[in-house]
Amino acid sequence: MPTKQELLINPIQHIDIKQHDVVALVDAMEHMAFSSRDLHRAASIYERMLRDKECGVILCLAGSLISAGLKQIFIDLIRNNMVDAVVSTGANIVDQDFFEGLGYKHWIADDILKQGTEDGMLRELMIDRIYDTLIDEEELRICDATTEKIADSLDPRPYSSREFIRAMGAYLEANGKTPEKGGVDTIVYAAYQKDVPIFCPAFSDCSAGFGLVAHQHARQDKPKVSIDSAKDFYEITQLKIANPTTGLLMIGGGVPKNFAQDIVVAADILGTEAPMHKYAVQITVADVRDGALSSSTLKEASSWGKVDTTFEQMVYSEATLALPLVTGYAYHKKAHEARPERRWARLLEPVTA
Repeated sequence: MPTKQELLINPIQHIDIKQHDVVALVDAMEHMAFSSRDLHRAASIYERMLRDKECGVILCLAGSLISAGLKQIFIDLIRNNMVDAVVSTGANIVDQDFFEGLGYKHWIADDILKQGTEDGMLRELMIDRIYDTLIDEEELRICDATTEKIADSLDPRPYSSREFIRAMGAYLEANGKTPEKGGVDTIVYAAYQKDVPIFCPAFSDCSAGFGLVAHQHARQDKPKVSIDSAKDFYEITQLKIANPTTGLLMIGGGVPKNFAQDIVVAADILGTEAPMHKYAVQITVADVRDGALSSSTLKEASSWGKVDTTFEQMVYSEATLALPLVTGYAYHKKAHEARPERRWARLLEPVTA
């Protein structure tokens, strides 16, 4: 049986859209068919929403994206004012991004392992598999313990996931886990610096959940930190009310997609007639026929009063193929260069004297 060190040898390398000008390639796709033409239209819509000075952009992340090598794209979108808020699964933000911020890596599995024929052996070695990617379970346990440590450091009260993730960014800064101190850049830290709020509506469904369970178990009947999902929903709805013109860039579907779409309806319930999301792009491989949110079309969302159909596009493609093209196109077209910072997180923080 190979050792853990022999298996965890080739790290995942995150693609850098800044190094690859794909404009000519994506423009050529306009004159093709099928998914190529859809992808070109999606890239054009994303470019349009960035050039719209009134539009706030919400990025939605579902699926195992950071482990797959897409982390640098999301960092660049945040640092270049190409997104104003993020809605994500907890795994992308904590188990994968924050995990790498602590100094750990994801690893390429060889052809035998990715077929699942050796998963029993991986379990013995405390290695977890994400299709063709490996992660060290012992390092994940350290990530769990770190989120418990962060919870222990906070005043015992309910927090939105946004507030807790901001505390994670502060932890990275306070402990020298930053690019300036020789560490790696992360979505959590970039968002912390740029005041871009990150929401994880199902926050306990990730490494942070284990840390919070341990925190609450240790506190028993004493005051403790908890995550208030209704506060998440209220906060992001406040952003929609404050910035009525919005666009969505969605990778995958599920909870992040529905959460971001629902803020239009929530604003209406709060007495504000907010317009539907003006722009929407979704990259997914899911079949529409089961009615699940990973695949329910954006036109379908219009029937719920969530998404306008003038500038919407579904791209049926795997994210590691389509996302670098869609975002790289907008980046190299310089659609973001005149775009102002919004620093939406500041709208959600209490005013201090």
